[in-house]
Amino acid sequence: MTPGAFINDLAALRFPGAFNPYAESCPEFDVADAPRVRRENLRLVLEAAISKGVDSIWIARDLGYRGGRRTGLALTDEAHLSAHAGLYGSLPLARATRGPIVTERTAKVVWQILSSVGRPVFLWNVFPLHPHGAAGPLSNRCHNRFEREASSHFLEWLIAELRPKTLVAIGRDAQAALTDLGIKAERVRHPSYGGQGEFLAYMSELYGLRTRAVDQAQPTMI
Repeated sequence: MTPGAFINDLAALRFPGAFNPYAESCPEFDVADAPRVRRENLRLVLEAAISKGVDSIWIARDLGYRGGRRTGLALTDEAHLSAHAGLYGSLPLARATRGPIVTERTAKVVWQILSSVGRPVFLWNVFPLHPHGAAGPLSNRCHNRFEREASSHFLEWLIAELRPKTLVAIGRDAQAALTDLGIKAERVRHPSYGGQGEFLAYMSELYGLRTRAVDQAQPTMI
């Protein structure tokens, strides 16, 4: 499968109660060609990851309504589009929405640590669309087993294509879903709902950030 075919297949997914940002538009916030913009954002990142290689894939649960629903990129809100663009050099990622920039708490914490990792990391979700609940389109819910199984081939293709050294499951739901698929991953607590400190501490340990900070703080002996 080529990146183009991957994105075309992704855009063709449809589930009740789930928004596909690569094919659908939000009448309240999206610009006229928003699905095309989000497909292009993902294409640029995916092609760069394949070309340059990645160290890790971080896998969360599903797209959030304040983040990936708007940008087309997992764990990335509009406030961190430029940071994501810089992860693989300087990609021309673009906004697909109008109005004020919207931030997401999870994205803020994820990019806080990503800015220090210094290695190429690809971000994805077990379920690659935005599932919403009874509260309306601008709400979040956990995907169900049918949705996960019907879209699991996207995750499996990414792992086979990118061949990361490390897989990281962000949150219990993501870890359980990966286990169901027979995929082993490091598990870290999700940064939302009181988990920020544990998330930052674990990721710092996993990527040697604390050791690096201590080493840099030591005086040079001559």
